[in-house]
Amino acid sequence: MATPSPSPSSATPTASATYPTYRYHPRHPSFPYTPRDFLREDELPDTNFYSSARFVTHIDDNAIALLREYYNQNLPRTGRILDFCSSWISHFPKELEKRAVQTARGGEKAAEEGGSRLEVIGMGINKKELDANPILSRRILQDLNVDPTLPASLSSSDSSSPSQQLLDASTCVVSIDYLTHPLEVLSSLRTRTRPGGTVHLIISNRCFPTKAVGRWLRIGEQEKLQMVGDYLWWSGWRDVEVVTVCDGKGTAGGDGAGWFGMIIGGGGVDPLWVVRGRNVDGEEGGSGGGEKGEL
Repeated sequence: MATPSPSPSSATPTASATYPTYRYHPRHPSFPYTPRDFLREDELPDTNFYSSARFVTHIDDNAIALLREYYNQNLPRTGRILDFCSSWISHFPKELEKRAVQTARGGEKAAEEGGSRLEVIGMGINKKELDANPILSRRILQDLNVDPTLPASLSSSDSSSPSQQLLDASTCVVSIDYLTHPLEVLSSLRTRTRPGGTVHLIISNRCFPTKAVGRWLRIGEQEKLQMVGDYLWWSGWRDVEVVTVCDGKGTAGGDGAGWFGMIIGGGGVDPLWVVRGRNVDGEEGGSGGGEKGEL
């Protein structure tokens, strides 16, 4: 994915290290999955399952460290980021975390101090977990499996410029496998994202199996990455890529960072991938909305 061009509300990320990356290609003429693929063992309301706060991490320390480095290289330094399916921690690197906390605590004052305003919006189900996340400027309680349309309240009221009211980037950490209406969610997200904005879907091999969609549990890792690529492509995102951040063998894609995993994990560490896309609507020569499928 080409580094997104800066907008008035976002600064360019740092130069990327080399992660093994390949371009996604759709294999089917339309969205290839059926409603049956999204059935789950536990179809009770997700609000029941997530009613108790879980102040734990869902990937190991090595994966967290590598994810922070990936974010450091690929997320905008300023602007607006949505962390959906969020929790008490978002795994942002220190610089972005500091900027986000300053914005959350100081509001407009942060924008006046060097133009470093970074607004991070958290969307999730458990209020206690979201309230405990210090980088969030705003918190939205929403079960995306009940209502997959992102709310209009995501638009910023701090700017008169429509482009600055949109999102610059979005993240979702090891939760895309729980969404039963991924096309609707990701299509709605794209409409809330500025031209050139990006989405980063983080994937590992951990999950709550009773809440993951059925097909996810029946397929291997590479097919899961293709499936998430399908989600993005058929919801209108383009420049879809699959990035290997950690291969699960103690090696990483970026500057040999896997040594950390070898020390703490003895070579057995959580794998980590990012399936990412870009909103090309509104860019010169770009249109992402013509080939969407129906779920």
